[in-house]
Amino acid sequence: MKNRLLTAAALILSLGALPAFADLQSARAAGQIGEKADGYVTAFDPSVQSLVDEINAKRKAQYAAVAAEKGQSAATVGALYAGTIIPTLQKGAKYQAADGSWKTK
Repeated sequence: MKNRLLTAAALILSLGALPAFADLQSARAAGQIGEKADGYVTAFDPSVQSLVDEINAKRKAQYAAVAAEKGQSAATVGALYAGTIIPTLQKGAKYQAADGSWKTK
């Protein structure tokens, strides 16, 4: 069940965010954006706040859709997604650890 939920979330997320993907990757590499443990992103640089807002709005809608389909909460879907994306981040990317601290890969 967990694997199916993660697969569905990853597929939906990848379909809806292709144009913003390159910007997200660039902002991550520059240390401007960090991946949070709840499946959303945060801005470390005010210049990327609109990108963060766009990405988070898309993720929120997609988490809600997957949650409704799978009978899970959107928070659960977001946390599961974070657990799949954080381990795959490139060197230099920022992420929130389980204890809430911020780390750099």
